[in-house]
Amino acid sequence: MNIDQALTLLGGLSPQQFMRRHWQRKPLLIRQAIPDFKPSLSVANIRQLVRREEVESRLIWRDGATWNMKSGPFSRLPAASKPGWTLLAQSVDLHDDATAQLLQRFRFISDARLDDAMISIASDGGGVGPHFDSYDVFLLQAHGKRRWRVSQQKDLSLLAGLPLKILESFQPEEEYVLEPGDMLYLPPHAAHDGVAVGGDCMTISIGFRAPTQATLACGMLEAANDQIMANLGDLGGLYANPVIPGPALHATYKDAGTLASAQPAELPPALIAASIEAVSRLRFTDALAARFLGQWLTEPPGNAYFDPAEDLPDLTTGIPTDGTLSLDRCTRLMYWNRELYINGEVAQVQATAALRQLADQRQMPCSAPAVRKLGTAERQVLMQWLEEGWLHYAAPDR
Repeated sequence: MNIDQALTLLGGLSPQQFMRRHWQRKPLLIRQAIPDFKPSLSVANIRQLVRREEVESRLIWRDGATWNMKSGPFSRLPAASKPGWTLLAQSVDLHDDATAQLLQRFRFISDARLDDAMISIASDGGGVGPHFDSYDVFLLQAHGKRRWRVSQQKDLSLLAGLPLKILESFQPEEEYVLEPGDMLYLPPHAAHDGVAVGGDCMTISIGFRAPTQATLACGMLEAANDQIMANLGDLGGLYANPVIPGPALHATYKDAGTLASAQPAELPPALIAASIEAVSRLRFTDALAARFLGQWLTEPPGNAYFDPAEDLPDLTTGIPTDGTLSLDRCTRLMYWNRELYINGEVAQVQATAALRQLADQRQMPCSAPAVRKLGTAERQVLMQWLEEGWLHYAAPDR
């Protein structure tokens, strides 16, 4: 993607301009971000999708002043003619190729931030109430109309005792009615309220994850703990940069010369100091952070499903001369320096030019020069991915 090229998707802004002016800063309304947009799934398709056990879904409705929420799967849903209800289907990109492909339009933002595509359908007047999100979101109108009211108010107090996070005092500053192809970008903590107009409303929410500092800190500590427990004093090879010096892993606590204690239940100060000293020896390096993030961010959700093809080419003997290798819609592949991370694992090959291309483009033609140069170890790994259903081979059309 040319990040300096103006995009209709961003209202004529280039990705660079959008990121500088709007990302995490202020809302942006984009009329006909995707002209003549037609969703790959219909309202009826979504009603069928939420019947499935592996699809996370919620039904939200309001009785007078009372908000209600129920989690799926749903064998029965309200009639389309009944006003005031909203159905949310989470991570539809895990279940529909075209929805997963839609997310590729937003890859001027790092995959590390991209979360999922949620699809909501609603009858006339349906919505989830005025609220705010802690993450960035693009709201693409797919079918019907939705009225959005938006505010960048500072007061984000919530009503207590509700199953939803509803703002106590919502004071809209802008109002827009979105039609199919229109899109609204909202930064974190922008207050908003979307209500379906006329029924048969469908909105696709492209959301971006935003980990808390606590999440990152816990992840780093767990990553360090995993390596200490594995006794990896010298990681070497692909796993360079030790977390802790080798000898220190095996050194035991010593307290020769300690005086007899008249208070045996009291924790020894020297042992407390030794614990702090042990922690201070840990090396929180870029390599450790990358390994934690690479494995965490590529871990597929529990409801991801991989379906290997039955007739697979044998990549261990050589790459086909034509055709395409493509990542499965549920596969997450990232890299940092020489390390490659896929579906929660550290790949046992380095991130070569061809594998970086596969991660960035999510597919690569078998005829590409970099692919033709793949070594034995790389081809063996790609073969494993084919067998797992993480990767697919498509022969050329004849």
